[in-house]
Amino acid sequence: MLSDIEIAQQAQMLHIRDIAAAAGIDEDDLEYYGKYKAKLSAEAVKKAEKNEDGKLILVTAINPTPAGEGKTTVTIGLGDAMTRLGKKTFIALREPSLGPVFGIKGGAAGGGYAQVVPMEDINLHFTGDMHAITAANNLLAAMLDNHIQKGNRLDIDVTNIVWKRCLDMNDRALRNIVIGMGGKINGIPREDHFMITVASEVMAILCLANDITDLKERLGNIIVAYTRSGEPVYARDLNAQGAMAALLKDAIKPNIVQTLEHTPTFIHGGPFANIAHGCNSVQATKLAVKLGDYAITEAGFGADLGAEKFMDIKCRMSGLRPSAVVIVATVKALKYNGGVAKDKLTDENLDALKKGIVNLKKHIENMQSFGTPVVVAINRFATDTDAELKFVEDKCAEYGAKCALCEVFAKGGEGGETLAKYVLETIENTEARYKPVYDVNDSIADKLKAIVTKIYGGSGVSFSAKAKKAITALEKLGLDKKPVCVAKTQYSLSDNASLLGRPEGFTVEINTIRISNGAGFIVAEAGSIMTMPGLPAVPAAEKIDIDENSVISGLF
Repeated sequence: MLSDIEIAQQAQMLHIRDIAAAAGIDEDDLEYYGKYKAKLSAEAVKKAEKNEDGKLILVTAINPTPAGEGKTTVTIGLGDAMTRLGKKTFIALREPSLGPVFGIKGGAAGGGYAQVVPMEDINLHFTGDMHAITAANNLLAAMLDNHIQKGNRLDIDVTNIVWKRCLDMNDRALRNIVIGMGGKINGIPREDHFMITVASEVMAILCLANDITDLKERLGNIIVAYTRSGEPVYARDLNAQGAMAALLKDAIKPNIVQTLEHTPTFIHGGPFANIAHGCNSVQATKLAVKLGDYAITEAGFGADLGAEKFMDIKCRMSGLRPSAVVIVATVKALKYNGGVAKDKLTDENLDALKKGIVNLKKHIENMQSFGTPVVVAINRFATDTDAELKFVEDKCAEYGAKCALCEVFAKGGEGGETLAKYVLETIENTEARYKPVYDVNDSIADKLKAIVTKIYGGSGVSFSAKAKKAITALEKLGLDKKPVCVAKTQYSLSDNASLLGRPEGFTVEINTIRISNGAGFIVAEAGSIMTMPGLPAVPAAEKIDIDENSVISGLF
């Protein structure tokens, strides 16, 4: 079989105006970035608001493993399958970050015959949104340090600056740095930090903002530091929000591309789910819901992270309500959760499957607890045996979820038609009743306890002295009545990556609590989570190349 990039490069793409026209979007509402990608104007977003809502389908997964689950691939394949069944369908995805592209995970444009194209553009610079977000973030950092250097009128405590610089690249050397060295002319020396762009609050704000006015207000509400008397300093105190919004004037517009089978796809915003809220923009998802009879979107990593945040943060803020949830799993990943080594996953092992299936069961229970019906997609591999597949299907029926074998990687939309039919039947026959896990007016500790006990399956939560101090400060400032975004490992339901399957009796340790005031949520960091990842021993970048005809290779 051809590689992902070879399949994408051989695709017969349609001009993006033709994709838009077939989807009911006027050409005047398109802002072209070449032939195959465009942004939608603010006018297009406003026009769509009068349309009735279609049905929203959320795609999530079990906890990710080295074997790979293929969540984005299934999302795209499901969209193509719905189109094949004659349903007007839109897909809404996140933008890939350059960090994973050049690191170990690779791109995020699907795989095999279930991809969005142009694959190389989407995985690299795309329409420049990531760079605009990086620039806006770092403009605020520069204005903050300039304010301190030029007299510090706001009496900012230089030991209590919380705004970090960012870069959309895995660069561990920038996690902890010292700036302002080289004499007085170069600024005030202090410790500083970098995070990856997809973890920046500016990214979260872009993804949650309704329009440019809302964006500017949220940017102004960012807390960048505290004064020596303990009062918060906002971006608006530095008069930074206007210039930041100007840098983001194009980035806030949703991007439209196509799948290999020409299903229209919005790709906009890309926060990580292990260190941010893990969902594409509200604007893009709402557009998909307003323009299609069915809108399919995904949430990052496992359902304990991206899907929980989709339900408790994105849905709460936007009014979006999914009609069904698709949970992606693989036989290999379930066996891995049952204790099988990576190099033995192709061997039939029903005993390990029985041990690992509990991970899928917990995710099904979690999604059902939000009041949403569940369909399981088994992303099929050639090494899966009939006995293994039947075991998973039987267990899903026992857990109250339809289960479909999915072969979209090899067959495109055709390989997802059974899944699409099950999803349509589920939506038609089961009413979704959205119910969040916690009340935002609960205390921070109670909100975190609810997530840990109800979603992760733990026994409780503990707080470091630093976290306790931060909670007290937020309560004093009246900033505690917001949703909570947990930053933790994606590999386990717990905060310990080595605890696979369905661990119980564990306590999640919260090391840091911080406020993303512009985004509108509280971030709780658990375990040894890194907001600036590093490259592996052999990064994917070593295999990426371009020839004399500008044809890229090695990108996956």
